[in-house]
Amino acid sequence: MTFDPTYLSNFVLVLTGFGGAFLAALWLSLVIWTYRDIKSRARDSLVYILATLVVAVLSLPGFLIYLVLRPQFTLEEGYQRALEEEALLQAIEDQIVCPGCERRIEEDWQICPNCHTRLSKPCHHCGKLMDLPWNVCPFCATPELGLRTENLFISENLEDKMAGVELRTEPETKPETEPETVTLPAQQDVIEQDNHSYEP
Repeated sequence: MTFDPTYLSNFVLVLTGFGGAFLAALWLSLVIWTYRDIKSRARDSLVYILATLVVAVLSLPGFLIYLVLRPQFTLEEGYQRALEEEALLQAIEDQIVCPGCERRIEEDWQICPNCHTRLSKPCHHCGKLMDLPWNVCPFCATPELGLRTENLFISENLEDKMAGVELRTEPETKPETEPETVTLPAQQDVIEQDNHSYEP
């Protein structure tokens, strides 16, 4: 059996061609993947160019360098993390704390169980809780006990006046007067004759 060197050279040539094509495809894939990856992790166009050039010039070693130096999170992941942190901070800020001991309390508590600080007061009409500085219940519009209500009536009258409605005032009562008697001339003569008849 004779060995043909031409066949061997052709086989090596074909194998080299497939290997070169594979390496070229791998190099191009690394360059494209690097560009897409850095674009999802940064906004600066100069960073896009530098990262792509490193991989294009150094090939596989450049790709390894890029994996080490690239940003840890993508823009979308960074945005999601920022939203989570903001939501966490908002939840912490929304927690109600006692003004006396600064411990967490519930919204419907009237007194702090830790330092006994009064937190709210119930409305005597509807029973709903009000803040301590409030003098009028915002739910049923009932003033607090002992509160002078002249200002409330004045404001209501002003609102009625602005709406074209007459102010609510009590009707004036006129004093009763006795009916006047009218004397006719004939009656006057009779009265004078009676007076003369009774004279001595």
